[in-house]
Amino acid sequence: MKVEESVSQKKKAIERELERILSEENSLLFQAMRHAVFSGGKRFRPILALASGECFGASADLVLPFACALELIHNYSLVHDDLPSMDNDDFRRGKPSCHKAYGEDIALLAGDSLLTMAFEILAQAPLRKNLLIKREQVIKEVSQLAGVRGMVGGQLMDITLSQNALTEETYHELILKKTGSLIIASVKTGAILGEAGASELAAAVKYGRNLGLAFQIRDDIIDSGQDAQKGRHPRPNYVSLFGLKDSESRLKDFVEAARNALDEASLESEELHYLAAKLLELEKRSKNEQNP
Repeated sequence: MKVEESVSQKKKAIERELERILSEENSLLFQAMRHAVFSGGKRFRPILALASGECFGASADLVLPFACALELIHNYSLVHDDLPSMDNDDFRRGKPSCHKAYGEDIALLAGDSLLTMAFEILAQAPLRKNLLIKREQVIKEVSQLAGVRGMVGGQLMDITLSQNALTEETYHELILKKTGSLIIASVKTGAILGEAGASELAAAVKYGRNLGLAFQIRDDIIDSGQDAQKGRHPRPNYVSLFGLKDSESRLKDFVEAARNALDEASLESEELHYLAAKLLELEKRSKNEQNP
């Protein structure tokens, strides 16, 4: 099977499971949650979790609930990011953002619900008895990487740091927290459930860190021609800090570093290599297609 086909199959499995999870009821809140989740996302993070799990011998059925939980966390963050008090975006992936479709109050609750539902799924996902300790490890890692020391901490940096105060070091820290944290969490989740050894887990984290940096640089390059003046102050952008040519060069470097991390640890995964290489494709996106 071609790698594109296997990745496509993983995405379809994720879509089916998300549909199942979010079809429990048809209340206003669930409608808003579905609006947020089913608005055209590429499912990069859950696909990454499944590919990582497969690399370490974990079945797709085993990893799938955990992968979907990560996608719910990602979408909660986007719902809150779009709120007027944060980035103040009226559109997400070309469609009205959650607060424009349902109001700020419902959108806030929808984001809260997606986050808490994610941890409910993590806690209840079926596991063999010998893997129960791995669940604890996954929940610990996800909570830390999604929280104040990870994604939320990166969001704080994003809304409080001015571009003039940024250095390469601080912007890389921002990227690794806000964007990289859930990407790292996705790779680590698959590796943990696949019972990766310490050195293998370290290699997976190295892959995830470089992938996170590449992911954000790619977004910044694509968005470099758009108006960066949103919300209360200009948002940091890799191109505005380092220039387009340097940004493109660094994108290639981080993608190569991610792939090298796998090779150096003798981790064979055509899909993980493929997902990294895809970030080099700088196709144009519609104005409002953000954060896949």
